[in-house]
Amino acid sequence: MHEVIGLFPTPFMRCPGVLPRPLVAALVDHFSRMAFQENNSSTNLSHTSMLRPSDSPLLVTAAQTITPLLAQFGGLMFGEQLGWSLKEMWVNVLDTGGRQSMHNHANSFISGVAYLTPTHPDARTVFMKSPGGTEFSFKNDHAGVTTGAYNADKWISMQPEPGDVVLFPSYLMHAVPPNPGERRITLAFNAIPTQLDSWGYRIAFRG
Repeated sequence: MHEVIGLFPTPFMRCPGVLPRPLVAALVDHFSRMAFQENNSSTNLSHTSMLRPSDSPLLVTAAQTITPLLAQFGGLMFGEQLGWSLKEMWVNVLDTGGRQSMHNHANSFISGVAYLTPTHPDARTVFMKSPGGTEFSFKNDHAGVTTGAYNADKWISMQPEPGDVVLFPSYLMHAVPPNPGERRITLAFNAIPTQLDSWGYRIAFRG
């Protein structure tokens, strides 16, 4: 029997309803008013400054809920249950017509998004292959092609609900298409492990 094996898959973790609704509502109320910083991707996208969990009791509660998920996801990435800490958090406010251009997150290992408001289906987070990938330089791409896991350039994430959290490797490119719906608010974050050990060459990280 023929068998197709997907080599070296990229992990993506979806955690529905992790943040309780009262916490979600409090985060929206408090931090949407602090999203003053403009983003060069779009005039309809703004965000807060970089925050640490200790900056607000609301963020402390969110971090306490998210941190056990980091250990689970980190175990998939590094093959060991490591200690993890949220390095930074920030709130994104995407108004109607706003978008977020393709990017990834530096100086971290796990990144994530907590969805705080309903998301229009056309404004779901899109994940992409790196532009400088190792695929063939000539593609088979036309109207008759069937797109699948092995030839797609992008993957549109599932429809999120307020309180859902997703985790992904920080190097993974992602973007948000133009938002045709109501205001979309998310809490993004980056995380680092306490240490990494490569056969005795050990690096410790401070959050």
